[in-house]
Amino acid sequence: MERKLSAILAADVVGYSALMARDEAGTLEMLKRHRIELFDPEVARCGGRLVKLMGDGALVEFSSVVNAVECALAIQRAIAEQPEGGIALRIGINLGDVIIDGEDIYGDGVNIAARLEGLAESGGICISSSVNESLGHRIDANFTDDGTHVVKNIDRPIRVFRWKNTISVDDEGISSCNEESVNKSAKEPLAIPDKPSIVVLPFDNLSGDKQQDYFADGMVEAITAALGNISSLFVIARNSAFVYKGRATNVCDIGLELGVRYVLEGSVQRAGNRVRITTQLIETEAGTHVWAKTFDGSVDDIFELQDEITEQVAGALQPSIRLAEIERVRRKRPQDLRAYDFTMQAFPHVWSLEKEETDIGLKLLEQALEIDPDYPLALSLIAWCHAQRSVYNWVEDLAASKNEALLLAEKAANLSGNDPLVLAVLGTVHTVSRNFGTARILLERAVSIDPNAAWAWSRLGWLETYADNPETALGHFEKSRRLSPLDPLTFNTYVGMGSAHQGAGENEQAIRLFRRAIEERPHAVWIYRSLAAVLAGAGRIEEANEAYNMLMKSYPDLTGSQIRKAMVFSPEFMDRMLASLKTLGLPD
Repeated sequence: MERKLSAILAADVVGYSALMARDEAGTLEMLKRHRIELFDPEVARCGGRLVKLMGDGALVEFSSVVNAVECALAIQRAIAEQPEGGIALRIGINLGDVIIDGEDIYGDGVNIAARLEGLAESGGICISSSVNESLGHRIDANFTDDGTHVVKNIDRPIRVFRWKNTISVDDEGISSCNEESVNKSAKEPLAIPDKPSIVVLPFDNLSGDKQQDYFADGMVEAITAALGNISSLFVIARNSAFVYKGRATNVCDIGLELGVRYVLEGSVQRAGNRVRITTQLIETEAGTHVWAKTFDGSVDDIFELQDEITEQVAGALQPSIRLAEIERVRRKRPQDLRAYDFTMQAFPHVWSLEKEETDIGLKLLEQALEIDPDYPLALSLIAWCHAQRSVYNWVEDLAASKNEALLLAEKAANLSGNDPLVLAVLGTVHTVSRNFGTARILLERAVSIDPNAAWAWSRLGWLETYADNPETALGHFEKSRRLSPLDPLTFNTYVGMGSAHQGAGENEQAIRLFRRAIEERPHAVWIYRSLAAVLAGAGRIEEANEAYNMLMKSYPDLTGSQIRKAMVFSPEFMDRMLASLKTLGLPD
């Protein structure tokens, strides 16, 4: 097969089916005119080759990444300026290896371009990381990092960079939930649960101060937590919801990607001691507004506002839910709002599971506890930081970190023993200390209070992995992934699933999952402890040595004894693991 490296542009018409159903002849005439007057001339000007037309779409090949992106920008800007409107495009661009077959091209390079086009918003452009790196600063356009995406028929996550058209577009694809929007979803649709299902999307910060983003995020965290504690609701976890932060996304697509019937959107505007919170509840199947309301109050009343919003949303979703249920699941409030502020700022750092980020989170949480030493949420999160330090070999005195974690987690539970996150952290700390019986009781209590606690289900999976019950563990991990399908912490769940397969002697499955975890979180170097061992156990020595070298770059003084003290697996599991690492050169 003949191959070459090409920049591939994939484009399609937004809402094509709806446009054709409304006016078939007029739509075809408009498409023909746009192609003759705009699309084809820009492709020719930028040195592109039209590979093929595909009904409502087109595939174009370029020898230059810069030319491909310039062509896409020119096309989108020109279409947006057309007075009659009615036609909008999505465009995706990838730089990759393609297979040549006569005048046609195939391969992953083409497939990824098509998936990027499906991720683009109407009138916008999505490019891959390879395109973004090749562009450098040679294009006068702002492409923002949209993180990694798992897309259909591509066996690895792709990193996406997004350009949004600043010119208004008459857009059937965004203003209505039509057939084309559904068909262009980049992910397989998830089954809608029988009970009411909802995701609380990140609220917009309208305060004019980017430093206040955490305040808006805190609103979402509080509302999600309160709704999640209601057993009659299916609530998508916060971390999956925050994948959509800063993205203009069709609610139909969100409903399909997350498997939910309702989306709660909102904005927070904070000025001095006053705050305005605007919310709207949208039904995802038809994109219709179910309910909307604006709340005004002072920062001193922020928790009362959160509770009021939660009550209103629950009432709109399921009228039979009693207000007493919401009352029962309220969290203990910090005595000083500043403690809450510091804790919300710490959240993303705490859950990164990376050493430097966790250190930042610790400092913020310590500031929160200086203000309110009895704030259960801050106590739990700082306990989890200390537990991470021990289990990931980040400190020399592992026992001291475990003891500190247990002390803080128990204090939090004594103050707020019905909070599922507090219970889950305490259960995790007992897991790290190998108190499996106590840990199981605490984690099971956490998921009984909040059946939607994705992280608690993941920690139950880890507990069963450590207890050599891989089949049960994998069931818990899968439940966690379903509750939070786009969770940035999913990489840790992949590590847990890989460890369960490793314990069952299923090396190839374990290798695949460990690699997947590293692709999603390259700086979580501690994963190489497991990957190097299972590669060696599978006889893939060259790959095992590469993984071992990556591990030792960050842990140059690591020994087998230190790993045995840090990790929580059974003695038999650790004996096999350390024997494999010893063949790679790990000292005792």
